[in-house]
Amino acid sequence: MTAPERPDRRRLLQWLSVSTTTLYLPRSAWCQPRFDSTPFTLGVASGAPTPDSVLLWTRLNVPGESAASLGRDPVTVQWEVAHDDQFKGLAQRGQALAPVELAHSVHVEVTGLEPDRWYYYRFMVGDFVSPVGRTRTFPKPDTVVNSLRLGYASCQKWEDGYFTAWRHMQQENLDAVMFLGDYIYEYPAKNSKLRTPSGGWVLTLDDYRQRYALYKSDADLQAMHAACPWLMTWDDHEVQNDYAGLQAGRSGANDPADPSQFLARRAAAYQAYYEHMPIRPSVLTQAMTGLATGAEMRLYGQMRYGQLATLYLLDARQYRDPQACTKDGALGSGMVNPDKCAQWQDAGHSLLGQAQEEWLHRQFSIPPAPSRSWTVLGQSTLFGQRDGKVGPGQTFWNDGWDGYPAARRRLTDALQKHAVPNPVVLGGDVHENWVGHVKADYANANSTSVGVEFCGTSLTSHSSGGAKTANILAKNPHFIFADALRRGYGIAQFTPTQLITTLRVVDDVTRHDTAIETLARFVVPSGRSVVERV
Repeated sequence: MTAPERPDRRRLLQWLSVSTTTLYLPRSAWCQPRFDSTPFTLGVASGAPTPDSVLLWTRLNVPGESAASLGRDPVTVQWEVAHDDQFKGLAQRGQALAPVELAHSVHVEVTGLEPDRWYYYRFMVGDFVSPVGRTRTFPKPDTVVNSLRLGYASCQKWEDGYFTAWRHMQQENLDAVMFLGDYIYEYPAKNSKLRTPSGGWVLTLDDYRQRYALYKSDADLQAMHAACPWLMTWDDHEVQNDYAGLQAGRSGANDPADPSQFLARRAAAYQAYYEHMPIRPSVLTQAMTGLATGAEMRLYGQMRYGQLATLYLLDARQYRDPQACTKDGALGSGMVNPDKCAQWQDAGHSLLGQAQEEWLHRQFSIPPAPSRSWTVLGQSTLFGQRDGKVGPGQTFWNDGWDGYPAARRRLTDALQKHAVPNPVVLGGDVHENWVGHVKADYANANSTSVGVEFCGTSLTSHSSGGAKTANILAKNPHFIFADALRRGYGIAQFTPTQLITTLRVVDDVTRHDTAIETLARFVVPSGRSVVERV
């Protein structure tokens, strides 16, 4: 595998600094290549909202033989933020550079905005104007807020179905979308009757860029990105199936055994993720050059939505210890009998990594918001214990929280110790809907419920479950609902008195014109960690 070409640290920091400016560049600094067609083929997006700022994203991309028109120099891109979609009431405007080293992507941090209000934005280069995006700032932390409508989704495999669910989500009147991982899949082309990704295994920086460009060419995904801000975290397929921290996962590709070459692949994947996501440049703690030596890309963080909710985004992939007791010592995941795995209860085994765990527990220790506020933990997988063996005995999947029971117990202990108000865990990864109670001790059926959980189905990705779902649900009574058959997304509406979560599913993911319906709806009253179907 060839290591990706990387700009030196000083040059990259200069690009990142210029990309966030709200000032106009001198005409001498402009680089305006001539385009025969729009370079905004991948759409626009926004994310990372605060009470006075938001991150705006686009990437210039000209497919086919015209790609050379972008050149090797940074391209000057103009941007505008307005109070109306006709851009008659401009709020701010500026220019940014789209450097070739970052695939001509643009990340603009717009500051000085008013809290708790909607804005419109667009980009311009040459004679072309991007699609118009709609975004918003969050309320100030001390503001009384009556409602938050949050969509959550994960796992959108190109060849498994159409992204029509995003089209339906545009009608949900959301304040934000929380994406919980597996934005792309790294697998090679297969004989799909629907649509097949181009290329083979995704291994190099150029491979990852092409795969993101393919996914982002989808009109429904573009439109949902343009509808409201997105809050981003990842899982494994943004790099490689089942990878854990700095260790490779299980893959069918002819991957090199040399760990340093997996590190080069991970660095390429992380760079491509940054280039295509509405995330702030500050996530690059040591710029792109640091990624090649294992430096983190810090996605985890916390956001307040007035007095109503505290939103945490967690990273359950980048810092984790390798999975315990996978069969025959293989890399990646597997089903494990904990009685035959000495490492299962290792007190130091961590899914989030020590630094992220300590950060999260410190956040919990800060004097809480009003007791009627909600604490939302957005992360990439199923949280509650799920015994997958039908009949006597137990088996657990070692790639999720079940494979890290001591780490899960530390988290639930911290929720109790700090009396964290109204914990709600959102997850994805398993391609099934699971709804239930977060327990202090899963070995005790009468244990205290310290929160509730909504683990969402996939947007398109197939599930291997279905036949055994009812039996597995019966064996895990802390869950009250499960469905492995339907694809879609979830809507969580928070108010000061209750949370209502609606599971929305499409009729047939293989049809581009598929309809949407409600699979189930649940209510959680404020002040009680109890979820009921309504």
